[in-house]
Amino acid sequence: MAKEEQTGVRRRQAKPRGAAASVSQNEAAQSLAQSEALPVAADDDSASGSTYLVPGLERGLRILAEFSAREPVLGAPELSKRIGIPRTTTFRLLQTLEALGFLERVNGDRYFRLSVAVLRLGFEYLSSLELTDVGTPILERLRDATGLSTHLLIRDQRDVVFVAKAQTHEPMFSSVKVHVGTRLPAHATVHGQVLMGDLSFEELRQLYPEPQLERFTERTPATVEELYGRVRESAALGYAVSEASFERGISVVSAPVRDQSGKIAAALTITIPRSDIGESAEREPLVISVCQAALELSERLSYRPRSDDPTAMQARRRPVPAH
Repeated sequence: MAKEEQTGVRRRQAKPRGAAASVSQNEAAQSLAQSEALPVAADDDSASGSTYLVPGLERGLRILAEFSAREPVLGAPELSKRIGIPRTTTFRLLQTLEALGFLERVNGDRYFRLSVAVLRLGFEYLSSLELTDVGTPILERLRDATGLSTHLLIRDQRDVVFVAKAQTHEPMFSSVKVHVGTRLPAHATVHGQVLMGDLSFEELRQLYPEPQLERFTERTPATVEELYGRVRESAALGYAVSEASFERGISVVSAPVRDQSGKIAAALTITIPRSDIGESAEREPLVISVCQAALELSERLSYRPRSDDPTAMQARRRPVPAH
């Protein structure tokens, strides 16, 4: 671990409380990023060059990454322990991130939470996605055709993230609301199982090295082997259905969206506000509608479906009329 003096940031006398707010953004940015670049050697087997990291910037970003919905408020001692750097360095980084608007203080002077600059970056990222621009009108048409809320999700490692939505106008279904930016555990949701449809067992094992997966309900996969079975089942069907398997009173139909290369880029989902979808006469039209919308979005992203693409095969079906 590099010593504190190696960060290139000079020691300063302690400032009175609230002094961080008076630091200019230029000074704050220099304090965060000012550090001698340290080369990190690549593996001998595949070394074709060197990667250079800026320790101050890396530590600041790692601090931001520690905050989550489960732990929205963290203090310097805990962050110092998690990241493995001195408390004085941690607090200086926290002051810098506060001055730049990425963090704000809570509970007095000792604890921090994410601030509006992080939100601004998140929305800038979402607005830069071709996926959301092209996908939102498709979500809205699917919502209008079914009267149900529709969503678009991507996978971020072990989480799924809602990146676009079309909220239903139906009063009886309006109680189910999921905000853009909401994260859910990928392994415990059909969204995640659909989004992991391209992963091999080895890739899934690397993502989940632990012997037991966190359980949320009795239907949550308990092991990576069980998770892989669910992933392959969804991939073979071309869609997935969840009936209260993650949250009581909520059912979901989800289908993969593929990009130009054929890889899964997102999951398109419809949400039904009850624990079961019912008989095939109700289920089939929803599955077909979701697959049609997912396929349309895929084609807008320049995907050309193969003849054996199961989502495309579902999209071309016609629902069986109710007797």
